[in-house]
Amino acid sequence: MDALVFSILLLASALLGGFLGSLTGLGGGIVLVPLMVLAFGVDLKYAVGASLVAVIATSSGAAAAFVREGYTNVRVAVFLEVATVAGALVGAALAGLLPREAIAIIFGLTALYSAWGAAKPPAPAPPDPSPDALSTRLRLDSTYPTAHGMTPYRVHRIPGAFVVMIFAGALSALVGVGAGILKVLAMDRLMRLPFKVSTTTSNFMIGVTAAASAGVYFHRGQLEPALCGPVVLGALGGSLVGARVLPRIKTGTLRKIFAVLVALAGAELIRRALMGQLTPH
Repeated sequence: MDALVFSILLLASALLGGFLGSLTGLGGGIVLVPLMVLAFGVDLKYAVGASLVAVIATSSGAAAAFVREGYTNVRVAVFLEVATVAGALVGAALAGLLPREAIAIIFGLTALYSAWGAAKPPAPAPPDPSPDALSTRLRLDSTYPTAHGMTPYRVHRIPGAFVVMIFAGALSALVGVGAGILKVLAMDRLMRLPFKVSTTTSNFMIGVTAAASAGVYFHRGQLEPALCGPVVLGALGGSLVGARVLPRIKTGTLRKIFAVLVALAGAELIRRALMGQLTPH
C-alpha cells in the first residue's frame, strides 16, 4: 500500500476510533489497536506503542478543561498515579518479554470485558457521606460543581483502590488502552467518587500513565512516527468531536453496536493468536 494512502486511511480510522471511544467512555485504544493489527497488518507491539501516544494526546486535550471546571480531584489523581505509573512500568517491561500472541490474548480478553461493560454499564454507586480516616488524613475529600452549587463528597477504601490501580497501569502499558474499566471499578465502586469526578479524574490520570509506559516503548524503538502521527491526530480530533456531540445524542444503541464490534475484534485477535496468524505483513 502506498505510504500516503496508508496514512490517510489510518488517520480516518483513528478519527472514528477516537470518536466512538469518547462517546462510550472507553477511549479509542480499545478500537485502534485491533484495527491497526487486523485491518492494516501492523505488528501488535508497534500498534500498542502508537495507541499509548494517542492516549497521551486525548487525555491532555480534555484534562485541562475538566480541572478548570472543578470536576477533577487532583489530589486523588496524583496519589493514585503513584500506583498506575508503577504498574505501567511493570506492564511495559512485560510487553518486551511476552510474545505477541500472549499480548493479543490478554488484549482480546480485555476487549471482551470492555464490550460487556459498554453494553451494560453498572449504575454508579451512591456517594457515602461518612468520613474515612485515611482520606481525611490525606485531605482527599473535596467538592464538585452541580446544579445546586459546589457539592461535597467523601473518598473511601483507598488501599483497595490503590491495588486495583497498579493492575490498571500494567494493563494499560501491556495492551495500549486506558484501562477505564478497572479505573471505574476503583474510583466509582470502591472510592465512591461521584460519576463525573471519577471519569474526569481518570481522564486526567491516563495521560500520565501512558507517558510512563510510552517512554519504555520509545527506548525499545517501538514508537514508529509513521504510525504515531496519523493515529494521534485522528484520535485527538475524534475525541474532541465526540465530546461536543455527546450531550446531544442518545448513546444507548451506539454503546451496544460499539460493544459488538469490540467483542468481535477481541475474539478475532484471540483466534489469530491461537492459530499463530499474528505475523505482521
